[in-house]
Amino acid sequence: MGGSYKGKHVVLGVTGGIAVYKVPELIRALQGHEITVEVIMTKAACEFVTPLTFREITGLPVHTEMFSPPVQWRTAHISLARKADLLAVIPATANIIGKIAAGIADDLLTTTVMATRAPVLLAPAMNTAMYENPVFRRNLETLSGLNYRIVPAATGDLLCGEKGSGRLPSLDVLEEEVLRLLTPKDLAGKKLLITAGPTREYLDPVRFITNDSSGRMGYALAKEAYRRGGEVTLVTGRTGLPYPPGVRTLPVTTTGELYETVMAEFPAADIIIMAGAPVDFSPATVSNQKIKKTAGSLPPLDLRLTPDVARAVGEKKDQRFLVIFAAETNDLVANAREKIRRKQADLAVANDLTEEGAGFQHPTNKVTLVTRGKVKDLPLMSKEEVAKEIISTILRLQEGKDL
Repeated sequence: MGGSYKGKHVVLGVTGGIAVYKVPELIRALQGHEITVEVIMTKAACEFVTPLTFREITGLPVHTEMFSPPVQWRTAHISLARKADLLAVIPATANIIGKIAAGIADDLLTTTVMATRAPVLLAPAMNTAMYENPVFRRNLETLSGLNYRIVPAATGDLLCGEKGSGRLPSLDVLEEEVLRLLTPKDLAGKKLLITAGPTREYLDPVRFITNDSSGRMGYALAKEAYRRGGEVTLVTGRTGLPYPPGVRTLPVTTTGELYETVMAEFPAADIIIMAGAPVDFSPATVSNQKIKKTAGSLPPLDLRLTPDVARAVGEKKDQRFLVIFAAETNDLVANAREKIRRKQADLAVANDLTEEGAGFQHPTNKVTLVTRGKVKDLPLMSKEEVAKEIISTILRLQEGKDL
């Protein structure tokens, strides 16, 4: 299962808010997942952006009128309602939300919302006073109680000059919510703890030992698990990546902090995926001042082992499913199996760092899935595709099936 979006059809309702100018970029992002997007515009939306803009981006007719001559002889709102895998209204004004909450269907968009059996996503965007108005809040609560998916507005500077709630959520948040609603929920009811990124072990206030992990693999796993309905906690070292929308994210810096956080969080998890890259060694002593460079001499560097976080989890995991990562430069499967034994894991995701396009700092990865008895090689693919394979493999193994 997992997120395969080719052939998915999103009907996108666009209403008359200034944030409409951001919507073309969202459509492009969804098209990058091979999602077909078809647009309905209200009359007010056409005052901000022309239908031609959306027609050129989508390559499809843009629907603006209930009774315009049809391209095909079908009732427009029924045809659109039936073909939608998801109906999203972005931006959603106070007016459109009020109409939907009251059951009013007096134009093409509201009639299509009324007629669809697909999930409906609403992303409010408006002036702060309107967003905080008790009538509007009541309408949102009504729709939320009827299983409409509401994406809370963001807080910040508004184009009206005010600062507060009411901004259209960021495009990555909106993209993630659309993908989540289009993804089968085979992780529903499961709690996942995922680690990502490198740790740091400081020599002094400005220097530290670390590794080349980018965090991309762990972040891809967190996003995929969230889309598939899992309740996800991500424990992450410092990366340059934005936190995944919808995912509870706990930042750490050192391996000791990673250990403390994971040991506190893992008892609540059903599945633990140790995709992070903790540093194995730390300086035995840390200077509280910057170590000066002195000609002809080097400061002593005594190292000690840092906590083995995965092994500590394995010793206490009981019936929880533990996945470890094994980044190797030789004897890939043998080393991965040894790690499985030593850390009492259920699955190892092994990769050979000498392979082109695999491992740290790449958007791609080439991994081998290893259990105590079986091995499955995966081809070079994006880390997002690898994440899908890993999650699907975990679910198969939990059901007693083979790799």
